[in-house]
Amino acid sequence: MSPAEDDGPSGIHCRLDELLAERGMTLTRLSELVGVSIVNLSVLKNDRARAIRYSTLSAICRALECEVGDLLVLARD
Repeated sequence: MSPAEDDGPSGIHCRLDELLAERGMTLTRLSELVGVSIVNLSVLKNDRARAIRYSTLSAICRALECEVGDLLVLARD
């Protein structure tokens, strides 16, 4: 089975919750800044996203003043 067909965990953890807390920012405010729905950001935050657009990733990183590697990390077992 190819990785695209795999419904299992991606091995990637999104640190969105931690970064929002560190910055005192709400998911609602981030949604306003990046133009992505709260529902879609919540999917990302809860590690349920199957994909993310580069433009969305870039917008989130700009809004949070972070690097991609601060947001997305390898999940630890």
